[in-house]
Amino acid sequence: MRDVFDIYTIIFLALAVFIFLRLRSVLGQRTGRERPPYDPYAAREPARPAPEKVVALPNRMPEAAAAKPAEPVPAGERWKGIAAVGTPLAGGLDTIVGADPNFDAKHFLTGARAAYEMIVGAFAEGDRRTLKNLLSRDVYDGFENAITEREKRGESMENRFVSVDNAEITAAELRGRVAQLTVRFQSKLVTATRDKDGNVTDGNAEKVTDVNDVWTFARDLSSRDPNWKLVATEAGQ
Repeated sequence: MRDVFDIYTIIFLALAVFIFLRLRSVLGQRTGRERPPYDPYAAREPARPAPEKVVALPNRMPEAAAAKPAEPVPAGERWKGIAAVGTPLAGGLDTIVGADPNFDAKHFLTGARAAYEMIVGAFAEGDRRTLKNLLSRDVYDGFENAITEREKRGESMENRFVSVDNAEITAAELRGRVAQLTVRFQSKLVTATRDKDGNVTDGNAEKVTDVNDVWTFARDLSSRDPNWKLVATEAGQ
């Protein structure tokens, strides 16, 4: 009986190894359709963990696209839905494209909306690590000081987005090799600050508030770092 048991054991082990190798030969192959690394400026999918760096544009075009000569885009079509022909905004965007041919304004706006929500959320949660990756040094220092003061008072902040109703580029310019884009956000937000006893001291935890923010993002086009960072904020009118 022991010999029979050993034979069956060997057979089952052999089958297990065979199945494992078959699965690996299939699952381990790259098909060319794998998800690329998360591009924070691509459209967000719900329920995915937030990456540390989110304000980025792709630096490289797909090889197939790069091999083909770029087709000229009619002046009236290049910034359709973004900027009117002949406006300072269109001119600024043209200048940025001249320095970075891969720049895509609509792609940028998609990511700007995602960054806006993440920054507002990270500030409310006191998430310094996320903020440091998304903000310029000066802006980060201001946010970090506000978080520190809030913590000293024993306060907590709640922010909940109901919706981001609109995001539009209002200004674009190239300063040397640094591109700057200003975006106006219109959103609906539930926000409240609570003291250490849980009492609301600012805002309203039950009320939806219309919020207008004007944020400026910047990126050094000569740098290998593809990330855009928030360099200025102000309340919109």
